[in-house]
Amino acid sequence: MRDIGIDLGTTNILIYIKGKGIVLNEPSVVSIDTNTKKVLAVGTEAKEMLGRTPGKVKAIKPMKDGVIADFETTEEMLNHFMRKAIGKKMLSKPRILICCPSNITGVEKNAIREIAERMGAKKVFLEEEPKVAAVGAGIDISKPSGSMVIDIGGGTTDIAVLSLGGIVTSDSIRIAGNTFDEDIASFIKNKYKVIIGEKTAEDIKTSIGTVLKNSKKGSLEITGRSTTTGLPETITVISEDVQEALKEDVKKIVEAVKSVLEKTPPELAADISDKGIILTGGGALIDGLVERLRKDLKVPIFISDNPLTNVAEGTGILLNNLYLIDN
Repeated sequence: MRDIGIDLGTTNILIYIKGKGIVLNEPSVVSIDTNTKKVLAVGTEAKEMLGRTPGKVKAIKPMKDGVIADFETTEEMLNHFMRKAIGKKMLSKPRILICCPSNITGVEKNAIREIAERMGAKKVFLEEEPKVAAVGAGIDISKPSGSMVIDIGGGTTDIAVLSLGGIVTSDSIRIAGNTFDEDIASFIKNKYKVIIGEKTAEDIKTSIGTVLKNSKKGSLEITGRSTTTGLPETITVISEDVQEALKEDVKKIVEAVKSVLEKTPPELAADISDKGIILTGGGALIDGLVERLRKDLKVPIFISDNPLTNVAEGTGILLNNLYLIDN
């Protein structure tokens, strides 16, 4: 069995198989029958049920803020994805590299390790997401030179300075893509007195989302439930609404990046000032974020070529260069 890399994301799970590349990329969602506790659907099929299920069926996200909120359901989900990626039975025990946020606790690490071992892993490696994302983005972290990455995922934004194969200083904040969706939904409710679901909030973010004032990115017609009448109501949301909704989130991300830079040794800070900071993760794609970070941080900012798959691609590179893995 070839080595396997898993990007255990709050929003999506990606599985990389050595020699094959990324073989699976599906939402981290599971739908269960609340009466029997039986899993009804996993991944894309389960995501389509979000906000649309009858009383006894519940569509849940077992990953929250970058960590496992429901271990039993996460294990079921991973087993399902592994069977889908490699077939019903592993012919031999693979080595598995799993990525996790930089602020994960020892207890959470042990739990993830146990799940992988029960899936049949011969050896389990755990690596921090910003390090793996940096490798997947094409940064050579083995050199004695400072590199910085901001990985904005679904549950966390991970910020790290790397040198000589490891993380020198880092931070992880629980503000990322899912927070953006929640804050957009909250803003719409407060301004328009209309309640929308997380899927509609995500559609707003991806269609007309921006963090720049006066962006004029456009408008989007959406339907939600009126808080006054309780009936369906259609409204038109504009890009300025999203900018206003995400204002505080962006501010907190900027503050976290500044905090990491302040803790960075001067020599490495000079390298970063020269080379710039790489943005990865789905949150990196929101309109205007690069410009906003450049303005606030006074440092060159670049989006990686494949921000959505950098972590999974990084697992493949690390599995070929095991000396760069900490454990």
